[in-house]
Amino acid sequence: MVDHTSRAYEQELRKLKDRLLAMGGRCEQLITQATRALGELDADLAKKVEQTDRAINVEEVAIDESTVRILALRQPVGRDLRFLVMALKVVTDLERIGDEAVNLAERAVELSSAPPILPLQPQLHELAEAAAAMVRQALDSFVTEDVELARTVLKADDHVDALYGQLIRASMALVEQNPSRVQDGFRYAFCAKYLERVADHATNIAEQVVFMVSGDDVRHLGSREAETKG
Repeated sequence: MVDHTSRAYEQELRKLKDRLLAMGGRCEQLITQATRALGELDADLAKKVEQTDRAINVEEVAIDESTVRILALRQPVGRDLRFLVMALKVVTDLERIGDEAVNLAERAVELSSAPPILPLQPQLHELAEAAAAMVRQALDSFVTEDVELARTVLKADDHVDALYGQLIRASMALVEQNPSRVQDGFRYAFCAKYLERVADHATNIAEQVVFMVSGDDVRHLGSREAETKG
């Protein structure tokens, strides 16, 4: 009976992990689709992003319920407990990545009604590629339980922040130089912010991977070190 219970428990954990990975894959696909919709100003593709996001919202609730049930019935400890705590947090980050993809898609629909702002397109594409890479690596680190890969994601956030700042400045410069494209200039700036948030959520996932595997809490590490020195 104990062995049977143990196998059933392991299957529950494996199924939960598989559902998280599937949800993460959908979120990664959403970012790719939204980015492509922005690059090609494809309104039809942008609208498909919203449809997929609704399925992600449903999956978030189901994963939350499954995780809470395991916590209540199995009373896990150690690494299993850290994994389940991580699941509750990661599913929220994944859902919000989906929301940011929808925001990007909505701006793509708006931008599709006018000619593209060519000077900003390459910068937006570079930022989108960098943010999507962080999501992909964060999910890969979760699959393989690779702490070093997770730490690579944490370091990549600085690069994304720099690209974000460049695009914001370029968008504002365009607004000043081309008053007729003010709204579109701000739309590009909004897209930059959405992608910066995607990178932040990828960072959150990577931090949870480090915690799950090693037990080290690396959230706000720089702030905590500065406070200790102070």
